[in-house]
Amino acid sequence: MNKKKWLNLVSVYSIIYTVITLLNSMLYLCNGIYEDPSGNWHEIDRAVILLVGVAAFELCTGLPIKPLILRYVIAYIPSQLLAFVFVWFTGLREPLAKTAYQDIWINFTGLFIVLSAVNAIISAYKKKRAK
Repeated sequence: MNKKKWLNLVSVYSIIYTVITLLNSMLYLCNGIYEDPSGNWHEIDRAVILLVGVAAFELCTGLPIKPLILRYVIAYIPSQLLAFVFVWFTGLREPLAKTAYQDIWINFTGLFIVLSAVNAIISAYKKKRAK
């Protein structure tokens, strides 16, 4: 990977992490919770899960597989499984919420769909522009 690709990966990761963290904090504040009940581990866990998703997405979007949707599925399945394994390991550190696996599935899948849509739009734009 060249320098531009690394810079892009770090930028996407940083922007998404910041937005997710701010949204989470705003939701807590709107519900009258002024401190994160999960503490610092929750922030580290969020960072790791996001890293798994962004890295898998970035690595797999360059695969020479057509159609594009198949490429996304190939990136999604192993990275979602890795996220589930990570959640399971966090259960060894502290008790998991009853909806931990459901929450990670919804959040991870939602973010992956957004990344896929943005990437598909950018790819279509680049193809159209090249013609």
